[in-house]
Amino acid sequence: MLGLAAAVGGLLATGAVPASAAAGTPSPTSSPALAAEQQVRDFWTPERMRSAKPLDLLKVSPSKVNPAKAGGPVSSVPSTKAFPQKGGAWTGGGAVVKTSGRVFFTYQGRTASCSGNSVTSQNKSTVVTAGHCVKMGGAWHTNWVFVPAYHDGATPYGTWTASKTSATDQWAASEDINYDVGLAVVNPLNGQRLADVVGAQGLQFNGGYNKPMYAFGFPAAAPYDGKRLIYCSGNTTRDFLFSKDHSMACDMTGGSSGGPWFNSFDEATGTGLQASVNSFGYTFLPGRMFGPYFGAEVKAAYDKAQVS
Repeated sequence: MLGLAAAVGGLLATGAVPASAAAGTPSPTSSPALAAEQQVRDFWTPERMRSAKPLDLLKVSPSKVNPAKAGGPVSSVPSTKAFPQKGGAWTGGGAVVKTSGRVFFTYQGRTASCSGNSVTSQNKSTVVTAGHCVKMGGAWHTNWVFVPAYHDGATPYGTWTASKTSATDQWAASEDINYDVGLAVVNPLNGQRLADVVGAQGLQFNGGYNKPMYAFGFPAAAPYDGKRLIYCSGNTTRDFLFSKDHSMACDMTGGSSGGPWFNSFDEATGTGLQASVNSFGYTFLPGRMFGPYFGAEVKAAYDKAQVS
């Protein structure tokens, strides 16, 4: 077995189910549904959020990872104040502070955490995260919520419950690490939709490899504590080992899975085009983060979610 340290912990699959119910259960729309949403929000007290742990690290067989060729030359990078960075607190402000957030859920009877990001969508309610942050080992996570701009138990823009969670078909079928992308459609909060409250970042599909990128997340495993937004930045390459993922020098740990990777990121405005998510790290190759390529398969999953 090849040891893969999932950035936030475990790894998941695909589908479309209510985040607080078993797979296949239709999402309720009546007043009991509103009561269920409130019950999930009440469950996530500041204390529970602080104590939520990243999922356990997983081991994935090399046979489940398609070989990849080495990447080509790295693109030139403009001069920036925060580039490169292997893992530091983001103090630049901008839109990313509001669109990024922590993801909390119950997995195998315990509370756990990931990261996620609000993206542009027809329903103005779509969050992109890692596949393993919505489902793992055949079980959909429950009590799933997104907390934008989380900071040490504070929820300045509210706690958004998921009406539906999903992931790529490839992750559902075989837990293919190359397609470790999950999505959630969140319920309105106080009569407002997510993108209207915190904004949303654009996406980029089939944008190519070897780009300068910025990655964000809320790592909760040592030396981080999950209290603040952390980022990495640097020239990315294509994984030359076992996956088709992007690769970046980054020290983020468990809890950061699902956090966004941006192409064309503007430090002044905190905006960019999301082209990947924090996914995994090889246990034998510390200090590097890997994120799936946003190709046609990821776009298909996104297209389904954004009209849900």
